[in-house]
Amino acid sequence: MNVFDVLWKIALMAIITYLCRVLTLVLVRKKITNVRVLSFFEYLPYGVLSAMVFPVVFYSTASLISALVGTVVAVILSFFRRGLLTVALSATAAVFITELIINAI
Repeated sequence: MNVFDVLWKIALMAIITYLCRVLTLVLVRKKITNVRVLSFFEYLPYGVLSAMVFPVVFYSTASLISALVGTVVAVILSFFRRGLLTVALSATAAVFITELIINAI
């Protein structure tokens, strides 16, 4: 993946997130009290980011096994509410170690 692809995806995510927030301000004049609508708008940026990043995770490593190991480590640490830096570094280390093991075999 080259730099243009990364910048294009970041720009697309920013535009979608911005449009959702601006359209809400422009189209809705009164305060939104519906819990489901509020929940939708709260989780929309995370959903867009996940939909764009998650598929790339499986193609960014040399093997599917190392990608799965890194993903599992990240999900488990996220489940236990570890910080972003801890999750990212641990998943990267897991992928690196898995790649070393796969290449040694």
